[in-house]
Amino acid sequence: MNNKTFDRTSLRLSATLLLAGQLLYVVVTLIHTGGEANNHPAIFAAYAGSETWTAVHLGQFASIVILLAGLLALFFALDAHDGAAKWAGRFGAAAAVAALALYGALQAVDGVANKLADVAWMSAPDAEKAARFASAEAVRWIEWGMRSYQAFTMGLTVFLFAVAVLRTAWLPRPIAYLMGLTGLTYLMQGWVVGSEGFSQTMSIAIVLAEALSAAWMIWLVVIAWRVQDSEAPTPSAGFHRDRGLRYKSAKKS
Repeated sequence: MNNKTFDRTSLRLSATLLLAGQLLYVVVTLIHTGGEANNHPAIFAAYAGSETWTAVHLGQFASIVILLAGLLALFFALDAHDGAAKWAGRFGAAAAVAALALYGALQAVDGVANKLADVAWMSAPDAEKAARFASAEAVRWIEWGMRSYQAFTMGLTVFLFAVAVLRTAWLPRPIAYLMGLTGLTYLMQGWVVGSEGFSQTMSIAIVLAEALSAAWMIWLVVIAWRVQDSEAPTPSAGFHRDRGLRYKSAKKS
């Protein structure tokens, strides 16, 4: 277990970025053009007529950049130098970079190619509509594939960080458990969207991931801003791993 000093600044930065990125993503997604996502004729028409499409997808991309930056800051805050925490943190950081790259590619397909293909279908003459619709649907299926593997990578990222947090003695175990469950919901999203698209099951998995993420991120923010100095809280300072965070702020030296 890692009971060493920790970087308070990185912990606060991490917690703030994580929660800000998650909340921004939820807010931006609320104004995403909606409809029955697997009803392609109806949803393609809605996407083609959306006036906020580009701004929403840029906002989503910015949100994920902020969130993943928070995970990378958490890697430095944990500052693990040995054992499972060290390797889980390192692989988690690498997976976070991969998740960001995949999300950028996903938004290029969803935020740009989808819109252009849908507009081309809607504005095509009758003789070309069938071919244009087939093109739009092919782009949609590519989006499913990108979203599937991005979700798998995101799930792996969060799960690896959950292991790192679990092996860090100065953070409460329930945070790690919530992170692990969040990672599993992302993995579930990857499977569902890859097999049945944006179904009702996918919507449930998305909401569940958002709720779990908000829970552990808020908890982490509370911990980060209660810490008063650079010494990690220990059981002797009032913290018990199995009961959560109950430590007293140490006196400044």
